[in-house]
This record gives sequence, structure tokens and C-alpha cells, in this order.
Amino acid sequence: METYHILVVEDDKEIREGIEIYLKNQGYLVFLAADGIEGLEVLKKEKIHLAIIDVMMPRMDGITMVMKLRQQYDFPVIMLSAKSEEVDKIMGLNMGADDYVTKPFMLLELLARVNSHLRRYAKFLAAVEKQSDERIHIIGGLELNEDTVEVNVDGKPVKMTPMEFKILLLMMKNPGRVFSADEIYERIWNEKAVNTDTIMVHVRNIREKIEINPKDPKYLKVVWGVGYKIEKQ
Repeated sequence: METYHILVVEDDKEIREGIEIYLKNQGYLVFLAADGIEGLEVLKKEKIHLAIIDVMMPRMDGITMVMKLRQQYDFPVIMLSAKSEEVDKIMGLNMGADDYVTKPFMLLELLARVNSHLRRYAKFLAAVEKQSDERIHIIGGLELNEDTVEVNVDGKPVKMTPMEFKILLLMMKNPGRVFSADEIYERIWNEKAVNTDTIMVHVRNIREKIEINPKDPKYLKVVWGVGYKIEKQ
């Protein structure tokens, strides 16, 4: 399991080091800064998974630091403040903080918040990763990348028209599923199918590009009387 990196930005040395000891005991790797400027310097050098940032600090206060870091980073931020006024709290949360702890606080309470936000952040990162993985579709030697709009067959790039790409994407997202010409037309053009001859032409063109032998296709098969499918490999 990955060791989480936590940045503590607090001008009070005792509080800063107290939080550090407590977090280190829980197995976290801790980075310290005494104000917003130092905090932003740490961010340039280290990968941070969560930051605990004091509101009132010299040189650069916590709210300014959060505004700046939010231009680049999406990790959770817990703000610390000696004030309990709602204005301060609302301002911090509006500027991009995720949570708020008012001083004096129990270290156990802070730790509970840290753990909770890291759990949520880990789920978020996993979802983002899964999403990016799901945008690259691979079936045998056929690879389609939604983000770059590229198709490769056995590692070699293949040029596709926008419509060919959309049809191939629809079928590669649903390997083994048979699509009628009407359904392909309605899904791609978002209108009622009138003339589906165009689908037959597109399918033939796709085949010419992705199959070694278009007459004996490995990937794009015709299911007679029903429609077309991309064969699961």
C-alpha cells in the first residue's frame, strides 16, 4: 500500500511538530512548512496527498495558499483556525478547502478527518484511473484510443473517418454484441434510421482498414439477417 504524504503548514512550531509526531506514528510521511510561501515550495518538490493548513500565518495566509494550490492540485485540504467565526469558515471552504478544524482541537479528531479524506481521495484517484483506462479499448491486435482518436492494428496506425471511428468505438465498447444497421445508425447519427445503406458502406470501409483479409474477417463480423459485431478475442 502506498504511504500517504501529508503537508502541515502552520506557523506555531509546537502545534506543527505535535501534528507531525502524531501523523508519523500513524505511518504517514509528513512535510512541514511555517507559512503559505514555504508550503507552496514543498508542493513543487513533493507529491502530496493531503494538506493541513492554518488560516492565520505571516507572509502568506492559509486562504491565499489554498487559492493558489487549487489552480494545480485537487488533493484534500483541511484548514485550521483559532477563530470560530462562520465568515472565516465559509471563506476557507469557498476558496477550495474540504474541511475545517477549529483550535484548540483534539489530535484524534484531526486524525479521523485526515483518514476520512484520504479514503475518499483514494477512491477518487482510483475512479479517475479507471476512467482513463476505459478510454482505451483493446481487442486482440486492435486498439482504439478515445482521447487521441487513434486506431492501431497490430501496432500500426490506421486512418479512420470520424463516422468510421464512431461506429468502431460503439462496437468495441460492446464486444460480442450484435448491432443492427438501424441501431448503429440511430446511435451514431442520433436520429431515426431512414437509409441504412450508408452503414453497410462504412462497415465495409472499416473492414478494409482493420482486417488482414477483409473477406475472412477476424474482428468485424456480419451476423446474417441481424447485423454486425466485433468478435471477442
